[in-house]
Amino acid sequence: MKNKKFGEFIKTKAKLYFIDAMSAMAQGLFASLLIGTIFKALGMIPVQGFDVLTQIGAGAQAVAGPAMAVAIAVALKAHPLVVYTCAYVGYLANSFGGAGGPLAVLFIAIAAAEIGMLVSKKTKVDILVTPFVTLFVGGILSIFCAPYIGQLVGLISKLIAFAMTQQPFVMGLIVSVIVGVALTLPISSAAICAALGLSALSPAAIEDPSMAIGLAMAGGAAVAGCCAQMVGFAVMSFKENKWGGLVSQGIGTSMLQMPNIIKNPRIWIPATLTSAITGPLATCVFSMQMYGDAINSGMGTCGLLGPIGIILGWFSGSYPVTVGFMDWLGLALICFILPAVLSLAFSELLYKIGWIKKGDLTLPQ
Repeated sequence: MKNKKFGEFIKTKAKLYFIDAMSAMAQGLFASLLIGTIFKALGMIPVQGFDVLTQIGAGAQAVAGPAMAVAIAVALKAHPLVVYTCAYVGYLANSFGGAGGPLAVLFIAIAAAEIGMLVSKKTKVDILVTPFVTLFVGGILSIFCAPYIGQLVGLISKLIAFAMTQQPFVMGLIVSVIVGVALTLPISSAAICAALGLSALSPAAIEDPSMAIGLAMAGGAAVAGCCAQMVGFAVMSFKENKWGGLVSQGIGTSMLQMPNIIKNPRIWIPATLTSAITGPLATCVFSMQMYGDAINSGMGTCGLLGPIGIILGWFSGSYPVTVGFMDWLGLALICFILPAVLSLAFSELLYKIGWIKKGDLTLPQ
């Protein structure tokens, strides 16, 4: 009987932490970093007054850590003082976690909120004790643990750096798959691409022009992988999530599917297989290269910033060749058409063999 109760307790907590809390974190990320990114993209439109949107977007991006942590605390049904204090915990965890910031926020906010709840409303000086304990736990974990989470994510960067030394086909496949998977995981694919300088205009490329083409092609492969994940999940889950799911995943983030991936990892196969196809096509067939900001390489179709980064790079005066029909065709195929068609085809196959079932792709409410 005790073992049964303990098993039920573990199952309940696992759902709370890795389904409910992660789903809430993804929504918090969308409501800050991603919506801010979309505002910044709108601010690029050369219309008088639109530049103010860039400032609004930058402000939203800056509070990504607090937004994620507060969302997690609310999902855990934490008391108000714990929720409010988690805002600063999220800021610390995200700051110290680097490219692994969102993952650090997930674990540290859960720990801080749970321990904060142990003392919340237990004393007559709750207004002092609860924030103190919550922030102390979150602060200590942020300082001493978050950097290691960032270093763990840094291993992904090393693998991408290794892939960039390979032939275009192998490089395109590895970079596309890894960066695409990173986009869906609770880590920052954009930060990884920015750190690696996946653009011909990155500092590394400017210092060593011989690296420019390689970095530009890796950026193109990264865009391909990210678009495969976002458009893929948006299209293949359309019958369950309708237009709201199409927009929130296709222009927002595929991270919204992480709770479902934890429950059934097989739903990740179609989008990942698609990225393994579109990445090499981007590098070997269409020579898709990033001459925009390196951060755009890790954004995919979030605010359409991946394609926008490539297009802006074409007309920035740095792109070495004339933009022609094949460039536009490649952009459309790699970023939108192939991710939609291939992911849908692969998912239908998995439905037929029973690896994916109805409801597996329904977004948590």
